[in-house]
Amino acid sequence: MNILAVDDEPKIREAVSAYLTHKGMHVLTAENGQQALEIFDAQQSVFIILDLMLPDIMGEEICHRIREKSSVPIIMLTAKSQEEDMLHGLNLGADDYIKKPFSLKELYARIQTVLRRSGNLSQIQKFGELSVNMQKMKLYKNSTEIPLTASEWKLLSVFIKNAGNVLSREQLIEMAFGIDFDAYDRAIDTHIKNLRRKIENNPHSPEYIRTVHGLGYRFEVSQ
Repeated sequence: MNILAVDDEPKIREAVSAYLTHKGMHVLTAENGQQALEIFDAQQSVFIILDLMLPDIMGEEICHRIREKSSVPIIMLTAKSQEEDMLHGLNLGADDYIKKPFSLKELYARIQTVLRRSGNLSQIQKFGELSVNMQKMKLYKNSTEIPLTASEWKLLSVFIKNAGNVLSREQLIEMAFGIDFDAYDRAIDTHIKNLRRKIENNPHSPEYIRTVHGLGYRFEVSQ
């Protein structure tokens, strides 16, 4: 999942990025508010770690702008310790609030808690370079959204639900389109060919949708 970490202190950005990357997350960083807003508009982020004391735009204003167009979870970082400051940040739409200095373990635990509470932890599934949100029907490859047709979404859903298992053409047709689907079994090959073009780095040597000769196809999960 993409996490945007916004802080004007290089050491904090580097430490947060290294730790969360080690935990399997893809971390984008910004050193000021303008850069943060530009990255947020250009990239699909599922979580934001936001410092309040930035050199150009205050964190509260950034939170306000993001909340006007997104419900992405936000954890605020601040040296402020007054209760009214914390409440103000939460009232603006932040999901949690951590005082500086903080431990990276605590930050990671807070991220997991907020994701569970928001439901994003279970909605986002990661397969190598692919991130899939089945509830919102969104597919991203390295943060770039990949548009799929309705048929391709049905196929991808079946593959994900049966990841690691070999599925025959007949099974794919029945599970994705129903037993009344009026098409010969080789028609599924065309849909899979189109899906591969969109998600594979090399469609002729696929990493995700593997052909199992004589049997069918398998969605590979060991990325």
